Amino acid sequence: MRERRRLRLGILVLVSLVLLGAVPLYFGVRTLSHDPVFDTLDGLDVPSWAAVKTVDNVSGSRWCLQDCRLRERTIESQQGPKETAQAYEQALARDGWQRWKVARCPEQLPDQPAKGSYTCWRRDELTLDLWVREPACVPPPVDGAPAPSPAPSPAAETCTGSLVSVKVRNAIDDERTGPQPSTDPSLTGEDPFPTLTDDPLGELTPSPS
Repeated sequence: MRERRRLRLGILVLVSLVLLGAVPLYFGVRTLSHDPVFDTLDGLDVPSWAAVKTVDNVSGSRWCLQDCRLRERTIESQQGPKETAQAYEQALARDGWQRWKVARCPEQLPDQPAKGSYTCWRRDELTLDLWVREPACVPPPVDGAPAPSPAPSPAAETCTGSLVSVKVRNAIDDERTGPQPSTDPSLTGEDPFPTLTDDPLGELTPSPS
């Protein structure tokens, strides 16, 4: 009887230890695998028609071990770019984001301006790029097949709504937050190597023997 009681007590202690360790482990793994930035984006007060379909993508490290984390979200809206951009800009402002007027917004080349509405925002340690544009109505090629002809089709005529792209980065990893390097060729600094001349004053003074 004593052996049975000891065995039952040991089993109860073992089960208790497993449960006490499994619950914190479960919540810890859940916290590490879930990005709170996406929770912030989910909490934006936008109409239901402005977030019909959402696709998220994450890259980089949360602790910036090599590359800092980059959060990207693509959203489909049922309304046009103007109405959709207005809805998201108002929602970001209500959520504490502030418009960020920076030279490289949008991050496009001067000869390739971004179509639609492209705005930049900042809040705490994060930066956010919001791009609202017309949807891509022409389907991409499948299995290496050539792209369809650009001639209008019935499917293209019924293509409505807009496409929203949201990119969130850590401010320390956003090169636009710091001073931009100058490309002025005149600001090259001084030559570290002195120019050799025949000036006797430039020669070393011999030490007395």
